[in-house]
Amino acid sequence: MLKTRFRFALTLAAMVGLLSLGALVTAQDATAEATMEGTMAPGDLIPVKLQLQWVAQSQFAGYFAAKDLGYYTDEGLDLTILEGAVEIVPQQVVASGGAEFGIAWVPKVLASNEQGVNLVNIAQVFQRSGTLQVSFKDTGIESVKDFTGKRIGNWGFGNELELFAAMRAEGIDPNNPDDVTIVQQPFDMSLLLNGGVDAAQAMTYNEFAQILEKINPATGKLYEASDLNIINFNDVGTAMLQDHVFVNADWLAKPGSSDIAVKFLKATFRGWAYCRDNFDECAQIVLKNGTTLGESHQKWQLNEINKLIWPSPAGLGIMDAALWDQTVKVSTESKIITAEPKDAYTSEYAQAALDALAKEYPDLDLKGEKYEPIEVTLNEGGE
Repeated sequence: MLKTRFRFALTLAAMVGLLSLGALVTAQDATAEATMEGTMAPGDLIPVKLQLQWVAQSQFAGYFAAKDLGYYTDEGLDLTILEGAVEIVPQQVVASGGAEFGIAWVPKVLASNEQGVNLVNIAQVFQRSGTLQVSFKDTGIESVKDFTGKRIGNWGFGNELELFAAMRAEGIDPNNPDDVTIVQQPFDMSLLLNGGVDAAQAMTYNEFAQILEKINPATGKLYEASDLNIINFNDVGTAMLQDHVFVNADWLAKPGSSDIAVKFLKATFRGWAYCRDNFDECAQIVLKNGTTLGESHQKWQLNEINKLIWPSPAGLGIMDAALWDQTVKVSTESKIITAEPKDAYTSEYAQAALDALAKEYPDLDLKGEKYEPIEVTLNEGGE
């Protein structure tokens, strides 16, 4: 099975158990304490850590580019990027002091906060959702209302929220087998390709490409997008905010931490702008840092990730309040959280980073208003 990112494969109950451990919430390693208290010697690079959701791939290209190009060093930071794994929950790592910064989907962090931690979103990097529901043309599934009586695949573990909310809006109860059959789907497209489901969950930047990298036995050539019906939850109206930068609010309140946060975001934003404007070079940086995926798949992924980031109408990292409200609404209706969160995000630090970059690099485009995606050719198997 091709694993390409951490899908939050722990159940919510398991995550709750991990996060409820008081020692994890309060423990801090020596380096993190030094950083929090501002005790690093003047002129020294400040060591900080970033916890990813999964292994090195184009989903995290901006961070790897910023590190490799020295952007974090420019800001006086010595960044260590921690790759994810099935057993690693970024929220747990940041809450316990194992990293100052983490990447996760917004609903996951909201759920963690309800379990007693104090995490805050300081930069909403992805401006839109990358979740799709994909079917072959011959199923006749053209919209969510067509899910009635069909076998619908999803990953679970919280990844079903957009899908289930969309079904409920059409009067389809995902918990009623008389309405629809929900099938637990592995993190690949095998069930769709083998006829085990009528529609499968996919991310624009990963599983969707996996289909297009396979040979269509009817033609002897790779599948094409025209062979598929694609439902995009941004169009449906139940899309939820995904990858963002979060920190421990208790850390952020300590002397010197807010300055570190702004510096981290300045370097990060430069990295993502570089990956937009220097596509091939950025793809090579990703390949140098992680070769789990083939080159054409990594390039496809980078192109799709850029689409999720650009344009950023208010500036990279600035929260879209309407999409935040939509994410919270779906989260509460799905009972992932029980009440509307308070102080769970701030654009203060992202705006400070944007303002500083505008002065230091006046020609740097951090809105991407004229951004246009490129065309990427996938090879069989993503090679």
